[in-house]
Amino acid sequence: MSNRCELCGREHVETTVHHLTPKEMGGTFMPTADLCIPCHKQIHSLFTNQDIIRLQLTKLQALRENERMAPFVRWIRKQPPSTIPRTRKSNHLRRS
Repeated sequence: MSNRCELCGREHVETTVHHLTPKEMGGTFMPTADLCIPCHKQIHSLFTNQDIIRLQLTKLQALRENERMAPFVRWIRKQPPSTIPRTRKSNHLRRS
């Protein structure tokens, strides 16, 4: 694991491996990205695995440009590496 988030670009952060194509959707051996914990949590609080496929969010650029994800990425980029904000599932996911 690196110490730079491939989504927000923050450095000196703890990262986790994110499967760009969800494993349950056939992505086990497909590309992954090292993401900081806040970015990784935010993706999964906003989107189901089905949403990720349906909205074609299987590339970092698509995630950065998504209207629901972009404001978070802009905000987290400005935060210190130690910041791990609280995340809540979106209403969309709570209804699922």
